Formats: sequence, C-alpha cells, structure tokens
Amino acid sequence: MDGTPVTVESVREVGPDTVALDLETPAEFDAAPGQFVLLRAVPGEGAVDDPDDDEVVERHYTLSSPSVGDTFEITVGVDPEGDLSPWLADLEGGETVHIDGPFGTITYDGDEDGDVVAIAGGPGVGPAIAIAEAAHDGGHDAVVIYQDDAPAHEDRLEDLANEGVPVELVAGDDTAALTDAIETHLEEGQVYAFGFDAFVTTVAETIEDAGGDADGAHIENFG
Repeated sequence: MDGTPVTVESVREVGPDTVALDLETPAEFDAAPGQFVLLRAVPGEGAVDDPDDDEVVERHYTLSSPSVGDTFEITVGVDPEGDLSPWLADLEGGETVHIDGPFGTITYDGDEDGDVVAIAGGPGVGPAIAIAEAAHDGGHDAVVIYQDDAPAHEDRLEDLANEGVPVELVAGDDTAALTDAIETHLEEGQVYAFGFDAFVTTVAETIEDAGGDADGAHIENFG
C-alpha cells in the first residue's frame, strides 16, 4: 500500500456521528493548521502488506490539531453507509493506516498571519478550530463562526469561549445569522473558511457584499 504507515493512537467521539483520530506523527512530518493528508486503509483488515487496489479505500482529511508533535489529529464525519468512516470510528487504537502529505496551501503561520476569523460549515470545524487555537495560543485574537445543527468539538469551543475568544454558533438553516456574524467580525482578522460548496459560496458573497475582499480570504471548498 502506498503512503507512510502510522499507528492510530486513539479514537474518540467528538460530536454526533463525528470522531477524532489521533495519529502517530511520522518522522520529518511537518504540517500547519489548514493542511490535509490522504489516508489509505483496507477496512476490516487494517494493515495489509500487498492489498489489491480495489481493496484500498482513500480519503482526504484536514488536520484538526493546532500543531503536530508526537501525534496529530483528524476529525472524521461518520457516514453509516460509507466505505471508510464507519470502520475508522470503530477502531480502538493500535491499528495501522497509511498517509500521504501534508498537502494544501491554506495554512496558518502564526505571527505572519496574526489575528484570525475562522469560519466553519459542518466538517470544516476541524481546521477552523485548529487555526483559532493556534492563533490564540500564539497571543493573537481569534473568532470562530460555526454553522451546524449538530456541533462537534463543543468542549474545545467552550474552552476557547471561556478564554475570551468569541464563538458564534449558527443553526444550519439560518443563513441570515451566518451573514450577520461574518459582517460583525469581518474586520477582526484574516479570514479562513472551510466547508462544502454552498457554504463557502455564501461566505465569499457575504464578504464581498460587506465591502471586503473575498479573494484575500483563505477559503477551502470541500466540494
């Protein structure tokens, strides 16, 4: 199987149909918040020396930890009918998966990027919260705007809020509240936005309508 074999250190539930996996950090692996990896596995078997190509399932996952040390985190939305995510959610730790990367040009680089407004739709919460935490830990201001009917990582969002970081939670169908939150906080930092096409389109249009520069925002479209 292509890629670097890494150990799954732990798996934990972080929201409805959502788990976070802590993965062993390979030697010389260096990633910044906002980047993603390609994960490969053979569901039901784990590590296989020479699997057939049709046995291997691969998916891209964005890092949801603010840094990489001995481990790094990805957040996985679990589709009960999916080929990979239900298997990942059932892991107990100690299994092996393979990764390539990191990939992606949307990154948070600490002092270079400074204050941030991290905007997330659904699964975009992983990179958004990682960027907000990295900024806050580095002494910069951060804002989190998160649209979802079933929020994930609520403990981390609560920790940020308790430390003075504005956290705006918006219902999944409340476009007006989303646009209001973006307009309110738009000038408070570099904008990062992560989510599916309809969501990030709304974010970009709101930035433009508010007199901002959507081209200057870091927007990742999950498709």
